[in-house]
Amino acid sequence: QVQLVESGGGLVQAGGSLRLSCAASGIIFSLNSMGWYRQAPGKQREFVATITGRGSTNYADSVKGRFTISRDNAKNTVYQQMNSLKPEDTAVYSCRGMIGDYWGQGTQVTVSS
Repeated sequence: QVQLVESGGGLVQAGGSLRLSCAASGIIFSLNSMGWYRQAPGKQREFVATITGRGSTNYADSVKGRFTISRDNAKNTVYQQMNSLKPEDTAVYSCRGMIGDYWGQGTQVTVSS
C-alpha cells in the first residue's frame, strides 16, 4: 500500500553527476518530510539530506554544496541532484518518508576514480 521507489543510480566517474528520484504512493506526500540516506559497504547508514513538506532543507556536512534535495508535490516525487561526485559517495541511497518511517528499496551509486 505504501511504496517508495528510487531510481537514477548508476556508475559514474569522479566529478560526474547523477540525479536520484523517489516516487511515493500511499502516503499524504505534501505533508510528509522526506529524506535521503546512504549506506556504504561495511558501514552504517548515514543521513544525507532532508526536505520538509514546504521545502526547507538540511544537508550532511559531507555533501553540502554538492547535493541538492528537492520535491515536486504534484508528482509525489522527491529528487536529489548530486554533483562533483567523489569515490567516497559510493553507497546504496535510500528514500525515507518521515511520517510512518517508510523506506524505499534503495538505488546503487558507484563513483570510480
